[in-house]
Formats: sequence, structure tokens, C-alpha cells
Amino acid sequence: MTIDVRTVTEAEFEDWHRALCTGFLQEPVLTAEQLEARRRQFVEGRLLGAFDGGRCVATFRSFAQELTAVGGTSVAANAISNVTVTATHRRRGLLSRMMGRDLAAAKERGDVVATLIAAEYPIYGRFGFGPATWTTQWSVEVPRAGLDPRWSGPEDGSRIDLVDGEDVRKLGPELYERVRRAQPGAVSRNELWWQVNTGVVRFGGTWKEPFYAVYRSASGEVQGMVSYESDDTWHHKQPHDTAEVNWLIAATPEAERALWRYLCSIDWITKVKSGWRGPDDLLPFFLPDPRAARVTDHADWLWVRILDVVRALQARAYEATGSLVLEVVDGAGLAQGRYLLEASPDGASCAVTTRDADLVLDVSELAALWLGDESASRLAALGRVREERAGAVRTADALLRGSRRPWCPDVF
Repeated sequence: MTIDVRTVTEAEFEDWHRALCTGFLQEPVLTAEQLEARRRQFVEGRLLGAFDGGRCVATFRSFAQELTAVGGTSVAANAISNVTVTATHRRRGLLSRMMGRDLAAAKERGDVVATLIAAEYPIYGRFGFGPATWTTQWSVEVPRAGLDPRWSGPEDGSRIDLVDGEDVRKLGPELYERVRRAQPGAVSRNELWWQVNTGVVRFGGTWKEPFYAVYRSASGEVQGMVSYESDDTWHHKQPHDTAEVNWLIAATPEAERALWRYLCSIDWITKVKSGWRGPDDLLPFFLPDPRAARVTDHADWLWVRILDVVRALQARAYEATGSLVLEVVDGAGLAQGRYLLEASPDGASCAVTTRDADLVLDVSELAALWLGDESASRLAALGRVREERAGAVRTADALLRGSRRPWCPDVF
């Protein structure tokens, strides 16, 4: 029987969601309240499903997103999520059909890139995606950090206040936009994100109300915010509680330092788990003894697929002056071509060219170079970038490497 890949109608959403849960090995039956909450993600035309005999056996969702490029410019992104294929229908090309259809629509729509968080590393490279940001988690042993146990708050006129979810929904979006526009690799958050992360909308599972703290500068401006949870662990009449960060955003290093200091100062807390942070996060160096912050996880995070090379390269900033001819290899043909990049701190131009290539690379490698995290020299050593003109690799590193590593604070 032919398996039909098509856009999902609202009437088919429940069947589609059952297939989604099945693919992720989650309980496939949701309550009416949970299903209604999930319908908030429904965007007509952006949900795809594969149907075999009327039953959904594969799922795919995309939605509009903005991604911050090096220098702070936002580019239109096609964010991909909820990708599953039921175990009974693997190896039949269903993901390839859904992905090809979605990326072609994104290209036609004018999106500059596509993004996703890869559950499994080997899957998405064949579709032109490459890991463009990485993420790290730390565990801080508070008694070993060397912090002053008498600390009771900032001494420069700033302050930290506990707030509730309603305050977070009021204050968080504007703060996050300031943070996002200064952080390459960060993606936009819509209203639903804030509702889900403050418990107003619940997709499933048990909701545990977290604590929220806000940092205000001496002038009263909100410059940082953290959501965290704690356990209640005692051994031999001594507290050994852990504060686990859900998310922490800060517009200034002062706000970031103060929020970490606050978390480490809470009575009974002997360990702070950082949650997912940027790979070059400042957290360890806010501590008198950085060794008290131990890396517990380090992994690839945001994967990016370039759809429009010209607009992508023109959108980002450059800290050096130079030119490169990049030959981009793209099996899907969406970004295939040879492009002349001429860049300087004052701006950049990019155009299709017939000039000989300086570097040859796959579109999946271009993503990490574009977002500033990878070194062309490393990729050349790995055989993933081919230098056609002597010195082109050094030029690429001078032009494309960012001063701070990109980071995506979110999972989607």
C-alpha cells in the first residue's frame, strides 16, 4: 500500500500526536486538557505526516523562528521539531520525503536557514544540517567554591528579588530579546514558550512550580532572571540540597555573576546544577576556585542548514577584511553554487560567481563556519574543507571566527 505524505489537518491532529508520542516512546494517550494544550502548536500547513491506511506513522513539524547571527542581526529560520518515524515503518524514506518537502517550502518562503535540535547525531547531516552550536552543563560544589558564606546580596545598589510566574511573563520577553540580540545562535521565543515555562500551559507530565529570581541594576532596570528548582536531601542531620537551574538569562556580566552568587548562597544548598549553558560560559570563573565547577555534560546542540548562502553571509558581521570564493556542495541543490564573499568590519557583500574557488566545502560544514564557532583550519585537517588557493583557510578563519562562541539557550 502506498504511504501518503501530506500536510496534517486539524481533524487529524490527535492521530498525528499519537504517532508523535509513539515515536518518542512516550505514553500515546493524552488527556483532553493536554491535547488541547498541544493544539496551541498547530500551524496549518506546517505539520506533515505519513499515513498508511489512514493511520499516521511518521510526524514532522516546522514553525517560524528568528536566529541571531554573528553581530546581532536576526535571520528568518525554519525551525524543525517533532520528527518521528514509527518503528514499524523505518527505512522507507519517510523522513527524506517529509524533510525534502519542508525544506523546499522554506526555501520558497524565503527563509535563510533551517534549524533543529538533533536527538541523534547521525541523522541530519545527510540533509545538509551541521552542528553549529555546542552546550555544556556544570555542577558546582558550593563548599569548595571559595565564596564568602556571609554574602547577603549585591552591594552596589542592585538587588535580587524573588518573583512569581506572572512577573516572569511580564518582564521576561523584553529581557530575553535584549539577551538574544547579543548572543549568536540564540533563537526567538514566542508567547507560548513563556506560558509553558511558567506552568500556564501544560503539555503533559507533572508540573513542579519552580522558584524565579530577578536581578535589577541600581537604576531599577531588569538585567537578569533565573528559574530554578531544589530538592530536600539530608544526611546525618546535615543539609545536602541541590539547586537545579531550568534557565538563566542575563544582559550583563554583573547580572550573571550576581545570580550565580545568589544561587550558591541559598541556605542548605551545597550543589548547583547549571542547566545547559554556552560552552565558554563565564560561570566557572565567577568562582574563587573554578575547579569547584565540574563539567557534567558537553554536546552538540543547535544544528543549522543554510538555505540562502548570499543572505546568510551578508547578514552576519565580520571583524577582519578580506575576500573568499566558496564553492558550496549541496546534494539537495538548495544552496549549491560558487559564491564570492567580500567582507570587512563595515559590512559584507556576497554574490554568485564564476571565479575559481578558494575553498570547497559541504553545506553542512558551512553552518558552523557561518555562525562563528568552527575553525576552517580544523575542518581542513579533518578533510571536510578543501583548500584550492594557498592561504584561503587562514583567510577564512580570520573572517569567520567569532569572538565568543555561539550558544542556543533553548530546546525545541
